Amino acid sequence: MNWAAFCSYVLLTAITPGPNTIMSMSNAAKYGFKRAFPFNVGVLLGFLVVMGLCAAFSSLLYEFIPSVKPYMLVLGAAYILYLAWGIWRDKPHAEKKSRFSRTNTVAAGAALQFVNVKVILYGITSLSSFVLPHYDSLPVLALFCVILSVTGFLCTLLWAVFGAVFERFFKRWSKVVNAVMALLLVYCAATMLAELWA
Repeated sequence: MNWAAFCSYVLLTAITPGPNTIMSMSNAAKYGFKRAFPFNVGVLLGFLVVMGLCAAFSSLLYEFIPSVKPYMLVLGAAYILYLAWGIWRDKPHAEKKSRFSRTNTVAAGAALQFVNVKVILYGITSLSSFVLPHYDSLPVLALFCVILSVTGFLCTLLWAVFGAVFERFFKRWSKVVNAVMALLLVYCAATMLAELWA
């Protein structure tokens, strides 16, 4: 196995902007790192399940991905647009009655993984291209699922730290920041939908 290629692919794919990282940064900017942590725990839990499914069914999914992919893209884009709408409509902290949002929960973080095409393709590509050609034992595949999940989780946390560090700035400019975050999520959804016509 080419470890350099595997590590490069995994790290670059996990750290680049996507629905997980944008939502994590947005939640940390609004609620602080500690209160944004439940979403990130959900990301990890969802990641573990999705990576396990990718490993268990990689060959089957790989065969059927052309027929399943359009539905996954539309479902994922719809959920991401829903998240963008929630961020866009979010009120500044002073106007809020509660410091918690439906987008800042373990369930929201976990649910996002099941419609996040980037995560699913990350798992399928990493496992089918780098791991499965060299390893087929269940414990080794489980270890790689954990490695992929923890890497994704740590990269998402890094974006949360960024959001928390700039929390004061984000609070001061909350309408602008919310608009930018929402537009970034809309961009993620648009790129997913663009794949339907590619």
